[in-house]
Amino acid sequence: MGFDLLFGATVEVFTSGSLIYVFVGVTLGLCFGVIPGLGGTTALALLIPVTYSMEPLDAMYLAGGVMGATSFGGSITAILINTPGTAPNAATTFDGYPLARQGKAGMAIGASATASALGGLIGLFTLLLFIPLAKEIVLLFGPAEFLLLTVLGLTAIAISARGKLLRGLIAGGLGLFLSFVGTDMISGEERYTMGFNYLWDGIPLVPTLTGMFAISQMIELALKGGSVADENKDGINRRITDLWSGVAAVFKHWPVLLRGSLIGTIIGAIPGLGGTVASFIAYTSTVQASRNPESFGKGNIIGVIAPESANNAKDGGSLVPTVAFGIPGSAETALFLGILVLHGIDPGPTILLENEREVYGLIVALTLSAVAASVIGLLLARWLVLITFVNVHILVPVVIAVSLTGVYVLQGKPADVILTLVMGILGYIMIRFDYPRLTLVIALVLGDTAERSYHMTQMISDNQMWSFMLGRPASVILIIATLLTFFLPFARKMMSRKGT
Repeated sequence: MGFDLLFGATVEVFTSGSLIYVFVGVTLGLCFGVIPGLGGTTALALLIPVTYSMEPLDAMYLAGGVMGATSFGGSITAILINTPGTAPNAATTFDGYPLARQGKAGMAIGASATASALGGLIGLFTLLLFIPLAKEIVLLFGPAEFLLLTVLGLTAIAISARGKLLRGLIAGGLGLFLSFVGTDMISGEERYTMGFNYLWDGIPLVPTLTGMFAISQMIELALKGGSVADENKDGINRRITDLWSGVAAVFKHWPVLLRGSLIGTIIGAIPGLGGTVASFIAYTSTVQASRNPESFGKGNIIGVIAPESANNAKDGGSLVPTVAFGIPGSAETALFLGILVLHGIDPGPTILLENEREVYGLIVALTLSAVAASVIGLLLARWLVLITFVNVHILVPVVIAVSLTGVYVLQGKPADVILTLVMGILGYIMIRFDYPRLTLVIALVLGDTAERSYHMTQMISDNQMWSFMLGRPASVILIIATLLTFFLPFARKMMSRKGT
């Protein structure tokens, strides 16, 4: 199970002086999680250029601290002012905010902190169990399987956008098109560069991610105006009391914690679904299993435990396809792949074979951050919530300035800044018209792998790709999984119509 590697990574964190990077990441993750609309994706986008001069392992610690802390940070504003800091925290508002209105904000935050920490530990333990098995699976995969795996990942991402299948497919198609910009890997010819030498090596990932997530979100906040949270909003309760009663409630309702954590781990491992789907499924399944379902939405503490445990457990689950196959399971892990690329670590199966030290270092960082975020959050919740009252006209210029400066310093190319702004405008247009940005980003990340695997499969099969793939059991399984993923939503819709 790699316990020797895990123990070595733990000792290295505490003896090498790198522990500071974990806690810096936790602090940043909490701050960005508290601010609605930012979250871990924006934080990681801003940190990508910062990690350029860092050691790869220290960069893993910093990223792990951010990823493990934003989920709980977002629950603070979800409970106190009915404004989820991140999208997955939306389910927490259903019962967290009513508890705050009843003067039980401390109980809700205590339950959220404990459920987040324990959920994260359960999800990471699942990841630890899977890694040795994943290494064996990776060795069985060839170019055909990796081609089909990328197709399955893109299909799952497009399908996961409920009610937005066509928009998800359009966004994915645009991401694939952008991934083909540059020099053809077979012929060496230029493709879609429009005469710009800057695009010969393709569209850089870091400026794209920074613009798509950080700049676009700042544009939206700037156009909205005011502050992130309305200080004159009725019912805001910033009194933090009864924390320990919330902590005790999590242990009292441990089956809810376990169910939510397992749901989060499983959903997180499916590329494109992520924490939002996981938290809502955990919440609805808890309501359905309850003997008193009418109490939910009115301040039931179980309604806080279920989504928050799933939300943090998904971090471990989303790393399964990331570290095993190089397919990001969420927007945060897509940005995490950007950090890997920046430090010369090739996303995909070689991560498990050549970079075990970094992978286990990330697991240690996520484990520490899941616990540290809850402890720090409980101590600083009263002050963290004040960030939401900062005027966006102060917040937006600071974030944009840091983003563009970081992108420019990375390579010293003014074109990187221009690309970041262009992607920021494109990202805002996608937000405005409700197109999923995650689909575009993951398609951009997977496009190179898909094209390379396609050409390799064609050469290996002597241009008989379909017969070659149908003769390989793993390829057949992936083809069936892709077809089921694509047609299952249509089948469910038809069945629901017949039921009515």
